[in-house]
Amino acid sequence: MKPHWVYILASQRNGTLYVGVTRDLPKRMHEHRTGLFGGFTEQYGVKTLVFAEPHDTAMAAIQREKNLKHWPRRWKLALIERDNPDWRDLYDDLL
Repeated sequence: MKPHWVYILASQRNGTLYVGVTRDLPKRMHEHRTGLFGGFTEQYGVKTLVFAEPHDTAMAAIQREKNLKHWPRRWKLALIERDNPDWRDLYDDLL
């Protein structure tokens, strides 16, 4: 069974962060990178996958996304740096 994903994208140009949830992370990343997803991520150039966390259920993933969205920015930065200290683009790992 495919996991549900909570993910954080970052902008290379201004440090903007975006927290999202999806069932199909490679597909969603393609949508963000090609502009098919539109909206906030396209407007602010938020395309670098810096954090991804699998969950067994949609409910767990959605709750985690909601929690992360309410976290202060410094907590999100610490979460990213804990697992990805070099801020590597994790998109290549998906392919």
